[in-house]
Amino acid sequence: MYTIAIGCDPNAQEVKAFIISSLEKKGYSVKDFGSTDPIYANVAIQVAEAVAQKEYDRGILICGTGIGVCLAANKVKGAYAALISDVYSAERAQKSNNANIACFGAFTLGNRLMEKLIDVFLSSEYTPGGPSQKKIDRIYAYESRNNL
Repeated sequence: MYTIAIGCDPNAQEVKAFIISSLEKKGYSVKDFGSTDPIYANVAIQVAEAVAQKEYDRGILICGTGIGVCLAANKVKGAYAALISDVYSAERAQKSNNANIACFGAFTLGNRLMEKLIDVFLSSEYTPGGPSQKKIDRIYAYESRNNL
């Protein structure tokens, strides 16, 4: 079972509580990074740093659309956040892109759909050396070369 870091902006507090409950019932260890800061970038960066530093296996971020937290999280070296809105994207975020953070929109997805997408994201795994390895290597090389 993965350890999960989760955070959101004030717009997503209820959804986050639902997701935390769902994850804990499934046996995941969840750390709540909060939801009261109206500057969503602050919690997104905290979660992204914790995941990038391997304090947690995966991260989940939620704001109104998921776009803002995704943009902010991707500024942290070693954080690879994907905006997820459908089952195929949830699967490919991990299998094709080795994403370690899933981002969601509280205003664009219902609780049950988000729960399903998180299940797919957490059950999908990246296979090193597979067909996406060259793409992933290019991202890592650019990040390292440019001190991102």
